[in-house]
Amino acid sequence: MSATHSQHVLRLVLSCRSIKAHVTQPGTSYIVAMASSTEQEFLIQYRSKLDQFPRSRRFWDSKVASKVGEKLGFRLKEIGISNIAIDVDEEISRPIDRRRLVLPVFDSLRRVGVEIDGAERLSQIGHNQEKYSVFGLVAAELVPGSR
Repeated sequence: MSATHSQHVLRLVLSCRSIKAHVTQPGTSYIVAMASSTEQEFLIQYRSKLDQFPRSRRFWDSKVASKVGEKLGFRLKEIGISNIAIDVDEEISRPIDRRRLVLPVFDSLRRVGVEIDGAERLSQIGHNQEKYSVFGLVAAELVPGSR
């Protein structure tokens, strides 16, 4: 595991129905804060996707992932945690379609003011490594004439 034992560790649990983000205490598996797409706030959107035809195979998207990250960030700030670590090897080992969907979680955590150790290595993931960034910036749009 690349995360150190002296920092809180962010763990993401992904399924086709939900995304859950847990922050655990250093050295234990005790959860100090969590946010999930199954919370009351997301219930209306979830039900609308259930009634959609043709049925979707995924009930959350990058917008929901961003809101989950934002909720988690606010909860972490509320209890005084401003620096967390991630298991970079675990995040890089995810399938490519799931990797792109969890990047907004890291973006929104950073926007709220939570530092994420290991996120700098995640800027290397994606089909076009020079195009996608972990913090939501598209390098091709930032540099004129790069397309």
